[in-house]
Amino acid sequence: MGLTEYKPGTAFPGIIGRTTDQSSPAWPQPVRATPGSPNVLMIVLDDTGFGQLGCYGSPIATPNFDALAAGGLLYTNMHTTALCSPSRSCIVTGRNHHANGMAAINELATGYPGYHGRIPFENGFLSEMLLAHGYSTYMVGKYHLLPSEFESAVGPFDRWPLGRGFERFYGFLGGDTSQWYPDLVYDNHQVAPPGAPEEGYHLNADLADKAIEFIADAAQVAPDKPFYMHYCPGATHAPHHVPREWADRYAGQFDEGWDAYRERVFARQKSLGIMPADAELSRHDPDVPAWESLSPEARRLAARMMEVFAGFLSHTDHHLGRVLDFLKETGQFDNTLIMLVSDNGASAEGGVNGTTNELQFFNNAPETLEESLRAIDELGGPDTFNHYPWGWTWAGNTPFRRWKRETYRGGTNDPFLVHWPAGIRARAEVRDQYAHIIDIVPTVLEALGVDPPETIRGVTQSPIHGVSFAHTFDDASAASRRLTQYFEMLGHRAIDHQGWRAVCPWPGPSFAEAGQPFGVPITAENLTDLDAHHWELYHVAEDPAENHNLADKHQDRLIELIAQWYVEAGKYDVLPIDGSAAARLMVERPQVAAPRERYVFRPGTQTVPAWVAPRVLNRPHSITADVEIPAGGAGGVLLCQGSGVGGWTMYLLDGVLHYAHNYVRRSIWRVSSGDAVPEGRHELRFEFEPTGAPDFAAGKGAPGRAQLYIDGQLAGQAEFPVTTPIALNPGGLACGANPGSAVVPDYRPPFRFSGTLHTVTVDLSGELISDSEGEMRVAMGRQ
Repeated sequence: MGLTEYKPGTAFPGIIGRTTDQSSPAWPQPVRATPGSPNVLMIVLDDTGFGQLGCYGSPIATPNFDALAAGGLLYTNMHTTALCSPSRSCIVTGRNHHANGMAAINELATGYPGYHGRIPFENGFLSEMLLAHGYSTYMVGKYHLLPSEFESAVGPFDRWPLGRGFERFYGFLGGDTSQWYPDLVYDNHQVAPPGAPEEGYHLNADLADKAIEFIADAAQVAPDKPFYMHYCPGATHAPHHVPREWADRYAGQFDEGWDAYRERVFARQKSLGIMPADAELSRHDPDVPAWESLSPEARRLAARMMEVFAGFLSHTDHHLGRVLDFLKETGQFDNTLIMLVSDNGASAEGGVNGTTNELQFFNNAPETLEESLRAIDELGGPDTFNHYPWGWTWAGNTPFRRWKRETYRGGTNDPFLVHWPAGIRARAEVRDQYAHIIDIVPTVLEALGVDPPETIRGVTQSPIHGVSFAHTFDDASAASRRLTQYFEMLGHRAIDHQGWRAVCPWPGPSFAEAGQPFGVPITAENLTDLDAHHWELYHVAEDPAENHNLADKHQDRLIELIAQWYVEAGKYDVLPIDGSAAARLMVERPQVAAPRERYVFRPGTQTVPAWVAPRVLNRPHSITADVEIPAGGAGGVLLCQGSGVGGWTMYLLDGVLHYAHNYVRRSIWRVSSGDAVPEGRHELRFEFEPTGAPDFAAGKGAPGRAQLYIDGQLAGQAEFPVTTPIALNPGGLACGANPGSAVVPDYRPPFRFSGTLHTVTVDLSGELISDSEGEMRVAMGRQ
């Protein structure tokens, strides 16, 4: 006789007698999906522009992405928020980014409802919704959906992937990571990469391996149970890391430059039906130099940077293809609803000349052409954190203007593919209906026949803001159901309404025209002037590249759209408008632990993320290690933060005590003890005392006096002319070893301390040792 089951919460249907021979059992029914339910594979690329996939006209080889377009649908009018965390929050919740508290990336969170970085639990994730319908739920890759200060070993974990409905997670929590030395989390704990670069390790391959493993693990137990996989490679966000042979495949292919690339891609887009035959290419961006104006050396560097990016994108396509091949091999491919989207347009974080180290962008410290050229052969490798120049950013968003962080279409109009042979009849067709990424969740739910839940884990759910576009799957002529959509990103604003688009750029249509850089704050006076004089109007139904500003001709329409923008802003917690960037990066935020001036670290513990590590930059501080040196001496790292592209490290090498500060990979400043630390238990101390103020605009942190002490006696002293001003990225702090890439080339990681390390204490109180006689001895000894 079969089992009797009943839904939990309903009456027990069995019989309960005095003994089991007088009773009949019944079991709470397990949650099972409807038979035949499709799998869902959501692929979220990072910083990949409209004109960078092969199926969108690019010369970059993306055969697996192209095959999805050939077997499904390519959308030309899908919109994002123009930045990663905000977009990713929309993709998983179906709600607008400010309503998710995600006005910007988590690292820029501020204390306002639309800006604090904490996605409300009433805005449920798609993973939480599908979990309740019998789906296995997995995530691999980039998360970036919780406050940065919650990324440590203390959590809170209710906002980590496993707290938001994903049963398994493997990836990284922050905005970017090295592809060679990633900051990995497995479920709720940190793990080391399973290999090293010299052993062939790369994050792209690792994520594909884990995706396949997760699916296979469940299939061997419950082969008919559907899965939802949220697959988010770090690509093509910086660093553009890729094995050299992949970049070399593109040798010479970008030597004609970004102007030629745009013309070539635009022509291809027209032939593919992605752009109308009468469409115009957007204007030449004033912030981008003409290719022919560059020196031969600058062109050589820029071309190589693009070769590396192209190799990175092709490498990503290849490893995603391995996941698709596994679905085919296991018979799951046809009944898997696959959606592929980029979180925003191509990124301009490399600056006008590009960079070998993106950390320089975050610290306002761009390198010179000569400095970049010295590292040209290292681009894409483990010792760089490279990003291409603005010209390739602009070209990557062909045919649109501008880029990531801005609400012109170059930032917001991004690739989107849908593939589902078992559920969609159409093949290799283009769809031009307007949509926004908040529409993805309701579309998936409609395709699966699932209603949005009223509650999740007892929390009443807010209305989903998106509307389904599933009706467009088999009907190319179906009308768009999203009529209006607002945009705001770092003070840059726009609104779409029925083929018309109003844009209010900040600080201006370009930095050159504004005469101001990115990240300038907006004052009340600025805002009044912006609303009165600087909104632009485009009829994008006829002018998709936003070339013809019709604000003067259609003032009534523009005024209506501005008013509608403020209506939307009121609905979704958009105010207060904030154009700042670096200032937000340095905002003090609530921490899980109460503020303190003394931090104690022990070896063997997890790496401490930058956002909860002691903030030592630009301030007096000390680092004190309690160690025991065995007979014969000891070596290794005592405490370090950062990586080979920037950071600091305190270590023993050949028995000698050292401290080194790696300033954005441009220079390394060291202080050493001179003599080896003797056998026995000792207190080893580093002190930094600023001797000047930081110059944030010039990318220079506070200069200062660096001193080393052994048991309270001065053992070394040096002047550091400059330090890192704003942030370290990667910025993890580790005790007793240097995981990842070495902060300095003096040693090979992990360089674990070989003596006994009891504790390392970081003190931010400013209380420093004063030893004038010792200082004089050191000074005299160096004459």
